[in-house]
Amino acid sequence: MDFFIDPIGKLINEFSKLPGVGQKTAQRYAYRIVSMSEAEAKEFADAVVDCKKRVKYCKICGNFTEEEICDICSSGRPRSTICVVKEPKDVIAMEKMREYRGVYHVLHGVLSPLEGIGPDDIRVKELLNRVNEGGVDEVIMATNPDVEGDATAMYISRLLTPLGVKVTRLAHGMPVGGEIEYTDEVTLAQALKDRKPI
Repeated sequence: MDFFIDPIGKLINEFSKLPGVGQKTAQRYAYRIVSMSEAEAKEFADAVVDCKKRVKYCKICGNFTEEEICDICSSGRPRSTICVVKEPKDVIAMEKMREYRGVYHVLHGVLSPLEGIGPDDIRVKELLNRVNEGGVDEVIMATNPDVEGDATAMYISRLLTPLGVKVTRLAHGMPVGGEIEYTDEVTLAQALKDRKPI
């Protein structure tokens, strides 16, 4: 027995396809759409369609853009340092700290043999092409500190090292304000391994 009439059921199904949206949240979103005025619902739908039509990938770094080249790549920032990230949302996280002044390279995924994602499925060749063009001194691997992120960082490092480029990895360890007592063993071990002189 279906609990929802067809249009609401379809809407719940579509919302539940979004990452982090479970069945209950999808239901709340669907009910909110149904309670909107027709003008509000149209504005919402138009925003989704407009976003899909206008947003594309930067032909240099792979970040989101409305133009051929994103604002960061066209800003005149030094291209001697490239920060490699998994997704465009990671660029935003890096930019929010207002510390990094180089450019980016978005892989659009990480190596995951279990999911059938290999080097040809992410933007590794494009990164190698950028480095081979010259002028790159350092590549910062800023993939997530998990099995896939670490494997991707190691794989790319092995490809870049023979090209004479310095390859670094974001440090792992305890968060600022964290307490040793509540830190898990893996994080604490990484913090110990990545310790530095003061």
